[in-house]
Amino acid sequence: MLELKDLCFTITKDGESVPLVDHASLRIPKGHFMAIVGPSGCGKTTLLRTIAGLNPESDGAIFWDGRNLSEEADFDPSEIGYVPQFSIAYDPLTVDESIEAATRLRVKTRDAEELDRRIDRVLEETGLTAIADRPVKVLSGGQKRRLGLAMELVSDPKLLLCDEVTSGLDPRSEREIVRLLHDLSRREGRVVLSVTHSLAHLELYDSILVLHEGKVTYHGPPELMTHYFSVHDTEEVYPKLATQPSDRWQQSWSKHREAYEGKLKAARDRAIAAGTLHLPEEGPADEEKPAHLPCPGFFAQLATLLSRRWRIFFRDKAQVFLQLAILICFPLLVTLFSDKAKGPIASLSDSRQENIIEEIQERQMVRQEQVKVGSAVSGIIMFQVVLLCLMGSNNSAREIAGERPIFEKEKFGGLRPSAYLSSKIIFLACLVGLQSLWMGVFVNQFGEFRGNFPDHLLFLFLVNGAMTAVCLGISALMKTAEQASLLSIYLVGFQLPLSGAVLALPEHIERFTRPFISAYWSWSGSVSALDGRVLSAVKSVIDTTLSAREACLYTLGFHVGVGLLAAWIGSRRHQWEH
Repeated sequence: MLELKDLCFTITKDGESVPLVDHASLRIPKGHFMAIVGPSGCGKTTLLRTIAGLNPESDGAIFWDGRNLSEEADFDPSEIGYVPQFSIAYDPLTVDESIEAATRLRVKTRDAEELDRRIDRVLEETGLTAIADRPVKVLSGGQKRRLGLAMELVSDPKLLLCDEVTSGLDPRSEREIVRLLHDLSRREGRVVLSVTHSLAHLELYDSILVLHEGKVTYHGPPELMTHYFSVHDTEEVYPKLATQPSDRWQQSWSKHREAYEGKLKAARDRAIAAGTLHLPEEGPADEEKPAHLPCPGFFAQLATLLSRRWRIFFRDKAQVFLQLAILICFPLLVTLFSDKAKGPIASLSDSRQENIIEEIQERQMVRQEQVKVGSAVSGIIMFQVVLLCLMGSNNSAREIAGERPIFEKEKFGGLRPSAYLSSKIIFLACLVGLQSLWMGVFVNQFGEFRGNFPDHLLFLFLVNGAMTAVCLGISALMKTAEQASLLSIYLVGFQLPLSGAVLALPEHIERFTRPFISAYWSWSGSVSALDGRVLSAVKSVIDTTLSAREACLYTLGFHVGVGLLAAWIGSRRHQWEH
């Protein structure tokens, strides 16, 4: 049984406390199907989220099977299913693949046979067997709602919470979904609560909960609702609510509550006697069953997430094309300037020139060649570095923020943030390694790096990794993909002007900005790895001070660490949209 006792959820607005759920009390037995209705903004979704534990109750208590969830252990992920308004499946996957991934993330199965049985059962329960091989992106609205239900049913939840799962559907699809929810409530004593704006098909519910400004104004049989509100049709209930303050409706309900709860109990007893409601028998056999389904371990979830991420990546043709275009075009852009860095670097002759004019001319020639080669070498290195910064931003700016709603939903269902973040790091590390290696090797083939090439390659890898990690952290901290992308673009845009590679900054500004500019440390480390004469030529054309190799390595490593720490904080923080 689910029981609410004077449940409240209050927020602070303009310095004042505003109750969104105000002393809600009700009892919902096993095998019960209840609709939560009311005008827009009355607190329907807020109540559902408070029951689920997404909103911490401000006062009162929630009891589940006699357990006080406010004081004892909260719902186990396998006990509760929550179907939000948004889609919780990835468009490139099929129906079967979506359910399989949800099962692998939420339920620890003994073998592949048990996994297949669970998937087939859920497909059959939700009527999705015939379209199991169909991609999510081509499903209708009603089919997507069924898929959302199926992905919650994989763990056999005893409490199923549905938020507006019928909104936007045609009448036939709406009735099919309501009928499906009704049937689900009749299996194994499952409690199903459904928030809905629609007042159609109310006869399929066991009870109706009517909210007004966060207060319970009615909870009883659907056929008695019009009588209670003294209206002829259910469509007149909402206008009727507006005729009195919510406090008066709440006071009225407190007087009649016991009578209507008695009618609910009588209707339930009749359903059990007629055989239309079957509850699981309690006895010694039930004590042998585990209280909760075990959740998969870290490595099992990691393997599932990695497999799903690569599958989504390769099925997203636009993303694959973009990655290939970047991988091919960016190094090609750099090689257009490689010839300018190949020239020899002249030096002054050992013999002293007797003619002062010839000596001056020789010095000017040497200086010109040094400037030409030094500028080209420095520019090519910085070009590589900035392009890899851009690649890093493109790699991860939307990686977490772009799928935040699905991630938050899966986290609610038992997904470990550590497994999720680890899967992102491994996936992005593969991209970073391929991009950096290809950039370094390809450019080196057309214009050989005139120094320690392994060191140069290391700094290319580090700057790509640093920018990828920092943008991953931004993606984890931002609420939307648009915010994360915009901030990441700004971050890349400031890399070149603030690096000092093109034009040295004033010293008092440089001291402040330099520690944050990954491009500077990669450029400085690669320049320091050049051969002596080439290094001298580069130094002759730059005003910016070069840092030691170790300082560059440590700083870029620190940038990677900061980015991953931000990603860890962002992935663990609750960011479910209100």
